[in-house]
Amino acid sequence: MTQKLTLSAALALAIALPASAQDAPFSCSTHGLQHLSRFLDGHPQRVEQIRQAEQQLEHETVAFANGFDPRGGGNAYVIPVVFHIIHNGGVENISDDQCRDAIRVLNDDFNKLNDDWDNVQPEFLDRVADVGVTFRLAGLDPSGNCTTGITRTQSTLTNDGGQDMKDLIIWPRDRYLNVWVCAYAQGAAGYTQTPGMVAGFWGEDTDGIVLLHNYTGSIGTSDQGHSRTLTHEVGHWINLSHCWGPTNNPGLDENCDVDDNVSDTPNTRGWVSCNVNGASCGSAKDNVENYMEYSYCSKMFTNGQKTRMHAALNSGTADRNNLWSEENLELTGTTDTQPLCAAAFLVDHRVVCGGSPVQFSDQSYHNPTTWQWSFPGGTPSTSNEENPVVTYTEPGSYTVELTAGNGSSTVSTTQQAAVVVLPVPGAPLPWSESFENMGASLDPGQWVVNNPGNDAYTFALSESAGFSGSHSVRMRNHGNAEGAVDELLGPTLDLSGQSAVTLTFRYAYARRNSGNDDRLKFYASNNCGDSWNLRKQFYGNGNLSTVPDQNGVFMPGNTDQWQLGTITNILPNYLVDNFRFKFTFESDAGNDLWIDDINILGPVGINDAAAINSGLTVVPNPASDAAFIELDQARSADVRIELLDMTGRLVRTVRSGPLAAGPQRIELPVRALQAGCYFVRLQRDGRTEVARFTVR
Repeated sequence: MTQKLTLSAALALAIALPASAQDAPFSCSTHGLQHLSRFLDGHPQRVEQIRQAEQQLEHETVAFANGFDPRGGGNAYVIPVVFHIIHNGGVENISDDQCRDAIRVLNDDFNKLNDDWDNVQPEFLDRVADVGVTFRLAGLDPSGNCTTGITRTQSTLTNDGGQDMKDLIIWPRDRYLNVWVCAYAQGAAGYTQTPGMVAGFWGEDTDGIVLLHNYTGSIGTSDQGHSRTLTHEVGHWINLSHCWGPTNNPGLDENCDVDDNVSDTPNTRGWVSCNVNGASCGSAKDNVENYMEYSYCSKMFTNGQKTRMHAALNSGTADRNNLWSEENLELTGTTDTQPLCAAAFLVDHRVVCGGSPVQFSDQSYHNPTTWQWSFPGGTPSTSNEENPVVTYTEPGSYTVELTAGNGSSTVSTTQQAAVVVLPVPGAPLPWSESFENMGASLDPGQWVVNNPGNDAYTFALSESAGFSGSHSVRMRNHGNAEGAVDELLGPTLDLSGQSAVTLTFRYAYARRNSGNDDRLKFYASNNCGDSWNLRKQFYGNGNLSTVPDQNGVFMPGNTDQWQLGTITNILPNYLVDNFRFKFTFESDAGNDLWIDDINILGPVGINDAAAINSGLTVVPNPASDAAFIELDQARSADVRIELLDMTGRLVRTVRSGPLAAGPQRIELPVRALQAGCYFVRLQRDGRTEVARFTVR
């Protein structure tokens, strides 16, 4: 067991993403120098530098193993960690709690605190190591500013996961372990470099761990089965090989001829399944449950692996020995007494209906012990609990204040409009919104815009175009990031007592090119937005486009560039007094979307589920002195054409009797009508069609 790590194997330590289920086998990346090509191409001498650095670290490891470790186990080494979440507004933008859970799993595994360590095979129970390394989220950033140890950067490079992504943000590697969380990790679940690989000065720009979001921690987008990936990668980062040796190919007979340079891990071919009784290479039993295997049942490091990692942490190779120094722990705010430097909190629902409970969660950092909350207008109005629950009954916008303390100092924060309370019951029917009387922006007491990726563009009120006026809501998508998701949530509406409702709206959209397939989704909620049900989808490559592709910024110039959207499948159990709806836009790098004239009506004598049809039109729309109904008769038939107001009340019968085949244009009596919204109802061949129009 004396064979050393080979350079080609050490340069390819990465766990590949399983192709299917959680118990699918891992396979390692075999692309060699790919992750370091930026630094090695054109610099052949650096490959030799890597070989020498690895050889030197191996000598130091042997010497350390033969000497005395002055620090031992018991959380003696503390490593400052920073998570850089690189996201594009998608699920990869994981929560702070998921990052903290990843730290928890890491600390359990490195300090023999994991619940399953004593379930390893009996032959290895006496080898289970308390490695004695504690990982802490940084409390101070490189400039000495207060931090949670979690950064967020929006970029499409989350889908690349390579060096270009790392270049977006990296903190000094002699002070922090950098962990980049992303949507794609170069075809792997995670990858890193061993200390010798990045020992050169150029290694400072790439040193760290890249990790898929769904292999980070055990909660959120990840799960328990994927949670040990970071443990495995940290093992590599502190100079461990795989149990079968320095290759990325487990299960091969030739692996018996190499070793991982750890005396108490039996030689093995390597495992991609949890065969705890597996034996290979002449061993009585392999250490299948080791963190450096691919068995999906990893539970332990050995004492030999502990010694090897301690040797790397005491070496100057890649600055590992500076990370846990007392001076660095002070600089990074990761001492036992981290500074209390910021007050912060989360709200489970920032927009609620009157009478609904609101859960506040303290996020102050670091380690507060006292809290003083102020909730003007809420019940209770004050609290000293860490995570209080408050109820607001009256509609409005509410400010919340928090002062957190640790016995020697306090920090405070105030959030305006921390909670917006909507009325229950909501607005009665008929209800309409033309966006004409809102001022300069959407009314925050009625409309909510969610922009989870903090994109430069999202839903906003526009005075540049409208279907029935000069105002509408614009989703600025031209130049927006592909994959961005934005939401526009409407107010509460009282649909109780209705037997059926129909929602209509006008929309205008253009693709930039034929490859754009942006999505507009309409959702309904029967509990004030606590949960949502998808009711209809519009596709950029289908029913969302209202004009031909336009490479320039799209702005609808006339009513012909708008189409009518109709939602008729709002189910009876959604006819409640706190009904809400929302539009969700998923960008595929197309052009802008415009929404106007949203209307919700009760029954107007329409029994056909497909009653509202844009084939029947009124021109011009809006109308003032004159207007005409335009329709196409496939054949001569009896028709009935009626004029209705917004409540569905009959204003006038326009025509009743036979109508000839072919295109028809029928005058509407609009001069005597007051300004407002009206409907034309056409009944023919047992079907009902309805068209909406506006009179100015």
